[in-house]
Amino acid sequence: MLVLSRKTGEKIAIGDQIEISIIQISPTTVRLGINAPKSCTIVRGELIPPPDIQDVVLTEGPSAEDMSAPSK
Repeated sequence: MLVLSRKTGEKIAIGDQIEISIIQISPTTVRLGINAPKSCTIVRGELIPPPDIQDVVLTEGPSAEDMSAPSK
């Protein structure tokens, strides 16, 4: 794991297409801005299933297309 220190207003680049900006730092939180292609899925860590059920969710769960389709 790469660990970096950044100040408000500074940025981190990941490859050529992803840029993370430090928007605000407070005593308990850090606000990030992420610029990435729409094809790149970005998910908060707490929404990723635990490893013991991740295989089931990834192989049997709904596809990204299913989740983004309008409800009927």
